[in-house]
Amino acid sequence: MFAQTDCHIYNVSEFDTVANLIRADMRTVKKRKVWYYNIPCAFDIETTSFYDNGEKVGLMYVWQFGINGHVFIGRLWDEFIELLAKLRDEFDISVDTRLVIYIHNLAFEFQFIRKLFDWFKVFSIDSRKPIYSANCYGFEFRCSYLLSGYSLAKVGDNLTKYKCDKMIGDLDYSLKRHYKTPLTKEELKYCFNDVMVVMCYIQERIEIDGDITKIPLTKTGYVRNYCRNMCLHANKSHKKDGKKFKTYHEMIKSLSIEVDEYKQLKRAFMGGFTHSNAINTNIVLNDVRSFDFTSSYPYCMISEMYPMSKGKVIEVDENTFEKYLNQYCCVFDVQFTNLIATLNYENYISYSKCFKCVNPVINNGRLVCCDSMWTTITNVDYDIIKRCYSWDGIKIANFRIYQKGYLPTQFVKSIIKLYQDKTQLKGVEGKEVEYMQSKEMLNSCYGMCVTDIARDEFIYENDIWSTLKPTDEKLESELEKYNNSKKRFLFYVWGIFVTAYARRNLFTGIFEFKNDYIYSDTDSIKVVNYNNHMEYINKYNDMTQRKLQKACEYHGLDMAELQPKTIKGETKLLGIWDNDGVYDAFKTLGAKRYMYKQGDEYHITIAGTNKHLGGEYIKSLKDPFDAFNDGLIIPPQSTGKLTHTYIDETKQGAIMDYKGNVVEYTALSGIHMEPCEYNLSLSSGYIDYLKGVKETWK
Repeated sequence: MFAQTDCHIYNVSEFDTVANLIRADMRTVKKRKVWYYNIPCAFDIETTSFYDNGEKVGLMYVWQFGINGHVFIGRLWDEFIELLAKLRDEFDISVDTRLVIYIHNLAFEFQFIRKLFDWFKVFSIDSRKPIYSANCYGFEFRCSYLLSGYSLAKVGDNLTKYKCDKMIGDLDYSLKRHYKTPLTKEELKYCFNDVMVVMCYIQERIEIDGDITKIPLTKTGYVRNYCRNMCLHANKSHKKDGKKFKTYHEMIKSLSIEVDEYKQLKRAFMGGFTHSNAINTNIVLNDVRSFDFTSSYPYCMISEMYPMSKGKVIEVDENTFEKYLNQYCCVFDVQFTNLIATLNYENYISYSKCFKCVNPVINNGRLVCCDSMWTTITNVDYDIIKRCYSWDGIKIANFRIYQKGYLPTQFVKSIIKLYQDKTQLKGVEGKEVEYMQSKEMLNSCYGMCVTDIARDEFIYENDIWSTLKPTDEKLESELEKYNNSKKRFLFYVWGIFVTAYARRNLFTGIFEFKNDYIYSDTDSIKVVNYNNHMEYINKYNDMTQRKLQKACEYHGLDMAELQPKTIKGETKLLGIWDNDGVYDAFKTLGAKRYMYKQGDEYHITIAGTNKHLGGEYIKSLKDPFDAFNDGLIIPPQSTGKLTHTYIDETKQGAIMDYKGNVVEYTALSGIHMEPCEYNLSLSSGYIDYLKGVKETWK
């Protein structure tokens, strides 16, 4: 039975004592052909970063390993290898009988341990970012951060049955240390709690999920499993409702995708729209109102019509083009000749999505005009482009149509349940992080749809990372698996249209506010003179309610389910424009770069910097809004940003710790971290464009 100990720390030489304590609990569960020990284990290291003769070095100076509530701490890698060898021998651990060890941010620790073992499987979501890695001894390392989605401190705060808090501030990371640097009782307690928190979390997950084999690799796995169960098995505890399963499976199997179609869909896919009105960029505006959509993507998934048939390529001409656009969901390649923007306040087409473009003028990544261009779009995108541009000529190719329909009822019910859960956390003091996670889980319903069917493979082999792009043969093989899978409950094309509908909804606001519009980001808009546009806001919200009512009638749902209440008793209808606050002053420098003032507080949003630290730094400047400009340098201590340098070659030398002790070191691989500054610079092309726009609109 899992037992929390009160900071009782063992060294490797005491292994036999601990083995006797945990032996009775070393029970196994089977998944497919592999047995797993059904107990929580955790591993963590503390490292120091320094320069040696001008070269960066990252060095481990203490490791901690927890197993079922018992914690070992060591200072050398040889001790850790010895501990794993003892565990392997004592409990017959092997590739067929594994011990799962959770690490909170496996990507970091893996860079330090990867040369210590031979690995038979490393599964990564990106280069150098493994989700799990299994070595040839039978130890399988998994990432508890990707599972929880929380910082370690927040994981500790959220524990319900096995309480344990992460210690904060008891370990000064700025001090240089090595394996002989003495550690105080408080520092050892810090190390102890880091693995104890993870063990407590995993034990709670084991008890909630059933056993360790039922814990998914990432937090989105919970959403995927829940939605799949709702769709395929009518939410009957994974027990198949034969009729329901057959009906849904036959429907989803009919929604197959071919190789050329998938390539076209990938070209058509775009995410959220984030941009600023060039006229209102780089100036300070007062009394700015922010509106945002209440769960934009989930609303689109419930209220709109989606491809509900296999795609079909057809020929179109001037007479049939608009007809098909109105009656079907369409995806097609298009060439525009002599394209030019007709609006001064926003440009829609993303230059990065043009696979051919001649003589373009670009506004912070958005196309203003060009001699000619090719891109791939949906019928929804085309409707927006018609209102933003004019052109002399247009050619259409690979015109693909899908019959329209609402998304399956069981999938819609899943989305509604997750929306209700999110709404209940909104505005609850102390639950801000949980609210953000529930919001992410809700949006995962969309994200699951557009998960790549044939992903790049990130391969770790012979101590080297490499990336393997899918070949046509690989893509064909993966699509065959996708089309025939009995576990599939989604259709990739749905996700393409979710974001398209969301962009269209956002642009209704941009078209309405015109030059009162300042900035937008996916599901929000910043504006001035909002009172002049409240009729639009109210009409849009009325339309939203009507569309949801129509969808509810189709699905046989109660409209009240889409209007849950917050902790304050406020009703939150899905999809409406919601007042998100007023800023005394606001300034943007383009996408993902803006600052605002509310009362005496300054806030900044710059991709890659810490909002709180950055806001405090801006506030300390003589004229914050004037300083927030091209060339602003935010010092390292105010960005909250660390530069990570991956070191793959062996480093050897001598290190003196902060107490003056010197030792020889050998580091097979590691990561060097140091705070870095942020230089806010605008491209010369963007600066010239802004100057030209402002000259035109003087």
